[in-house]
Parts: sequence; structure tokens; C-alpha cells
Amino acid sequence: MTDILTELNEPILSQLQKEKLVLLHTVDEEIGSPTSNVISWVHAVNAKTVRFAVDQRSRIVKNIKLNKHVALTTFASSTVYEIAGSAEIVTEAMDDVPFKLACIEIKVEGIRDVMFYGARISNEPEYEKTYDKRAAEKLDGQVFDAIKKC
Repeated sequence: MTDILTELNEPILSQLQKEKLVLLHTVDEEIGSPTSNVISWVHAVNAKTVRFAVDQRSRIVKNIKLNKHVALTTFASSTVYEIAGSAEIVTEAMDDVPFKLACIEIKVEGIRDVMFYGARISNEPEYEKTYDKRAAEKLDGQVFDAIKKC
């Protein structure tokens, strides 16, 4: 049985204070079962709070309005963590961002190491932006600044 943490430890906290690929799990509002989305605009405000931004028309927003229970899956310290908590929509229209993005905040309730026994992550998933790199950097900067303010 794995220990359940109630707040982000230093390795997880530092990983979530920079652009990071994570999986977000919500309960699908139409069929009532779990669903996953990959997101990268994520920021750990502190050891008990994680914020993220998504398009305000996203199914994620609809799902959270109907069921606040969510989980984030992230990679840190050569393992995989599930961060479970309650989500709240802070705003459906973030200021100083050229798109209509919602800012959502997760209150951390429990964190578990979910890597299977006898293994470790040797290479974390990587991704690259497939559109204009300067535009991507500018947008990312705007979104992360706005996440920190919401």
C-alpha cells in the first residue's frame, strides 16, 4: 500500500511551476465516466493549490461544473503521481490573454505514486509546439502570467 500525501512535495511542486505536460482526468458530463485530456498550462500556486487554463468552451469546463472531482497525472522524480482534488472555475475569461480561457483551481486532497512496482520513468514525455515558436512563447507567457493572477 502506498502512502498518500496531502500536499505537493518539493519535486512535484517545482515540476508544476514550469510548463509541463500533464493528464487531466474529469468525469465526462455526457456519459458519466472518466475521461482524460492532455494540458500544459498548469501552475502550482503552492503545496495545496494547482491552477490551469483551458479554452472556456472546453468539455473540461462543462465536466467540472457538473462534477468537481478531478485528478492530474504528472511525472516527477522518475515516477508517476496522481494528484486528486476538487476543482473550481475561478474565472471563465482570463484577463490579458488573447483567447477566451477559463482559469480553474484544484484544491489538492491526495497524491499517490501510481508507478507500477519495480519500474521507474527513464524519459519523461516531451512535446513541441507545431506552430510559430515566437507566437507560442508569447502566448505561453501571457497565459502563465494570467494564471498566477487569477
